[in-house]
Amino acid sequence: MAPHVPRYLVPFHPKSVSHYFTDVLIIGGGIAGLRAALEIDPNLSALILSKEQIQESNSNYAQGGIAGVLDEEDRFEDHVADTITAGGSLCDKQVVDLVVKEGPECIRELIQWGTEFDRIDGRLALTREGGHGRDRIVHALGDATGKEVIRSVVEMVRSRPNIQIWQNEFTQDLITHEGLCRGALASDEKHGRTLIWAKQTILASGGVGQIYRESTNPGVATGDGIAMALRAGAETRDMEFMQFHPTVLYIAGSSRSLITEAVRGEGGYLVDRNGRRFMTDYDPRGELAPRDIVSQAIVSQMELTRHPNVYLTMDHLDPEFVKRRFPGIDASCRKFGIDITTDRIPVRPGAHYMIGGISVDTDGRTSIPNLWAAGEVTSSGLHGANRLASNSLLEGLVYGKRTGRNASEGALAMPDRFEAINLHHPVAEPSEPLDLEDIRNSLKSLMWRNVGVRREAHGLEDAIETIEAWCRYVLPQQFDHPRGWELQNMLVVARVMAQAAFLRQESRGVHLRMDYPQVDDEHWNRHLPLRLSSVG
Repeated sequence: MAPHVPRYLVPFHPKSVSHYFTDVLIIGGGIAGLRAALEIDPNLSALILSKEQIQESNSNYAQGGIAGVLDEEDRFEDHVADTITAGGSLCDKQVVDLVVKEGPECIRELIQWGTEFDRIDGRLALTREGGHGRDRIVHALGDATGKEVIRSVVEMVRSRPNIQIWQNEFTQDLITHEGLCRGALASDEKHGRTLIWAKQTILASGGVGQIYRESTNPGVATGDGIAMALRAGAETRDMEFMQFHPTVLYIAGSSRSLITEAVRGEGGYLVDRNGRRFMTDYDPRGELAPRDIVSQAIVSQMELTRHPNVYLTMDHLDPEFVKRRFPGIDASCRKFGIDITTDRIPVRPGAHYMIGGISVDTDGRTSIPNLWAAGEVTSSGLHGANRLASNSLLEGLVYGKRTGRNASEGALAMPDRFEAINLHHPVAEPSEPLDLEDIRNSLKSLMWRNVGVRREAHGLEDAIETIEAWCRYVLPQQFDHPRGWELQNMLVVARVMAQAAFLRQESRGVHLRMDYPQVDDEHWNRHLPLRLSSVG
């Protein structure tokens, strides 16, 4: 059987590419990929491919913290129950138990590696966020937990002589041969085009938030890993479940900065344009309701008041505490003349976290042999239909550790015999130049409008039809730069997401169908697996 040839790539000839061999290839430099690398046996070689600088990931920008049972009065059963309450019956109880029980040890490992979590009187400062029944969130630098965690883990990775990091490296596609994953094709200015052959490959490439106009995600989050896996024939699952963070700074001309859920956890209020607290109109838990409920309530209140946003206010809290607890948010808001201790902060929902993704089992194994996956790129069963706050870094740590260990064992069991197969991708006929930014912006607006917080059949059908039209002339193009490859990946992922949202004819968790507003357990209390072949 011939090796899988990537379909939508710059044309290349065997003589125009170099070959590189490694025992374990890790695609992605966020918390899941870095944690996986630390599990690779020191007798094996490991290579991490980071799309941009190693710090440029969703993990690095995480504000809130990491959830874990660290207080002596807390219980595993309570964290499990809170997770399942948020995610509903689509949570896999076995997976939830596994992550919650293995999580505290992963947090303690971070501390051993030099992560400086915030403390009060020498004890870890634990806080609470929406959906949690107890204070169990560890945080660092006030509201910059991801930055501190990534700093310490990167230092640990760099200390391992068997691990290499290639930064600013765009992974274009996976290579499969005889049904097995054999590595990937990557490209950058330093190495050119490189066929990277690996015994085992781990996908830890993060989320897809950039396919939406309003998003908390950095620019790298264009769904590349999910698109690669789909093209290679992997199964994805629950792609309709995109979590929208309810509170994103909304100022014309600014980036859509996340306002962490911890603001509400520490006592911040949500008010509408008239200064009225409204969350108890929608849920008795008020501002501490799960994210899907808060996001949907904000959209409803914006519509009711005919205003483009609502507001967060902390003017009733101690000003010194607010500044000390949220220094990053304070600095971001001051750029626009907002004093978070006295002024209202304009917010509205934005795409935040991809709950669906590549199907994996409890070992991180995908449907393609020798291909593993961890973190936001996956659908593990932990989050169900709605992720509980601060469970994302937790999942990245636990599954990163598990996939790294399992991939390492798989590589150790394989002989040290690498075979490079020359691939040839023919040159396509030149076509009319495309305005990629126009298509990209149109896609982001379409997804926000039709596959956003609220959905209905007509809008989803329009989204599917429009995306399919773009796919017909964008996907056959052969680009020689990341913006083109990113657009192709975004289209592939958006097409599957829109189809999944159309198929699930109910409302569950973060998936709100206005034409099917009720939960339908009789027909839809199940996962929705999709492959690229099933959506055209």
